[in-house]
Amino acid sequence: MALPNITMRQLLEAGVHFGHQTHRWNPKMAPFIYGSRNNIHIIDLTQTVPLLHQALLTVSDVVAKGGRVLFVGTKRQASEPIADAARSSAQYFINHRWLGGTLTNWRTISNSIKRLKSLEELFEGEHHGLTKKELLQLTREKDKLERSLGGIKDMGAPPDLMFVIDTNKESIAIAEARKLKMPVVAIVDSNCDPDGITFPIPGNDDAGRAITLYCDLISRAAIDGIERAQGSAGMDVGAAEEPLAEPGLEGEDAPKADAKPEPKKAEKKPAKAKAPAKRKPAAKKKAETSDAETPDSEAKGSGAKASGAEEEA
Repeated sequence: MALPNITMRQLLEAGVHFGHQTHRWNPKMAPFIYGSRNNIHIIDLTQTVPLLHQALLTVSDVVAKGGRVLFVGTKRQASEPIADAARSSAQYFINHRWLGGTLTNWRTISNSIKRLKSLEELFEGEHHGLTKKELLQLTREKDKLERSLGGIKDMGAPPDLMFVIDTNKESIAIAEARKLKMPVVAIVDSNCDPDGITFPIPGNDDAGRAITLYCDLISRAAIDGIERAQGSAGMDVGAAEEPLAEPGLEGEDAPKADAKPEPKKAEKKPAKAKAPAKRKPAAKKKAETSDAETPDSEAKGSGAKASGAEEEA
């Protein structure tokens, strides 16, 4: 999957160009505003397209290097699109409520995540010895933790990049990211402050279609980064196997040459074992020959005696 392409027509159809009312604007957004119509600011999409492309490229590069992206959007319109986009791209999300210290006080948050996992294990098995009231209280605690931490329970450590919708509502999340020097990709509307945002994307952050478009693009960029990481990992492994295999084979041949006498010694051992086996029948033969010689000698002696007796007679 290649990096998603975005056109100005798609942005217009999604209503990205609509800002807030002119009396609700932030003067710092003046460079990104094209004009006003019916007392509503119109965002300059000629700046939105390249900035959005740069943000997508950054997300893809971060994921390709093994990084993780945290999707943040707790407003009602962004809750479901944020969760769907994060799940489809194997990333993390917070879509209910940002707990203060989620990034800067990770040790405490990790303890809450452990509590959530222990409750999940409890409800998966048989809960003996618990009353209905206790089960109800544990269920409420589990649901509360799931809403707040369900999207980051497998994260394990702070992410490498944050994607935010509505910087005014998620000001605490952005402040924590800035404290950790974490890059932030955010949608900035005409009433937002672009200062402190690493990759600002001027656009409407209230329309449901626009939010869905942003989340879909970031999700596809993350998937592209995953595919790039898998492809580069496969190429690196293949390239590394060839040079590593050659010295390994040479090293294996050398000991094999030295180990050649070993099988010969092993072959000599049974030969030595056979030698005493051959000697045993040889000894038997000598014994037999000695036994055979004794009667012959006795016969010769008896013959001599007989001949002597005949001579006397």
